[in-house]
Amino acid sequence: MNNNLKILIIEDEPSISDNIEYALKTEGFAPVCADTGAVGLKKLSAGDFALIILDIGLPDANGFDLCREIRKLSDIPIIFLTARDSEIDRVIGLEIGGDDYLTKPFSPRELTARIRAVLRRTGTRHTSPKPNETNDSILKVNSDKKEISYHGEVLNLSHYEYEILALMAANPGKSFSRADLMNMIWESPEMSMERTVDTHIKTIRSKLNAIRPGESPIVTNRGFGYYLDIEIMEC
Repeated sequence: MNNNLKILIIEDEPSISDNIEYALKTEGFAPVCADTGAVGLKKLSAGDFALIILDIGLPDANGFDLCREIRKLSDIPIIFLTARDSEIDRVIGLEIGGDDYLTKPFSPRELTARIRAVLRRTGTRHTSPKPNETNDSILKVNSDKKEISYHGEVLNLSHYEYEILALMAANPGKSFSRADLMNMIWESPEMSMERTVDTHIKTIRSKLNAIRPGESPIVTNRGFGYYLDIEIMEC
């Protein structure tokens, strides 16, 4: 039985929509493409979709206006795509009902990770489980105890290792550069080298791998940094 989740891609640039479609198929989703807002609305009304990837700059409509129209009919999760990287655009997109925002150019792997993160937050899950996947595969963060467990085992983490992994766990699918991590975690980032981040990431990966060899929940997004691709549970 084909139980893959359907994702609606409303994007007018063929090179981008083709790359997204390929990436989603690779991850087990069932993408459907529309190159205008009108076609997108028509497909949305005729299909049972789990999420929409919505370009802001469409030839026949503004993506923000289209989102408002969709929100009158449905609370389906929406991830915006845009070539503009201004704070006001991100704020508007989220305030009118968007669930996430990705600026072009972007990594298809980051997009698929963001899709899974949004689906988890909104209560929709990918229905094609990995082999032997069970509920104890969740990465659990206990902020009160400053503990993180992986596949049911508490990780022995240093202060910075905990802070890095906890930050990533709070933002699954979001890429953090070395500079981002140092500025957000280190007390005096100017006193440390960015290579220090790589060392901590390597150690965290080693500790995760010791519990589940072969799994790589921390993903290197070339040119952007690192992101976490795993199911999260807050304790």
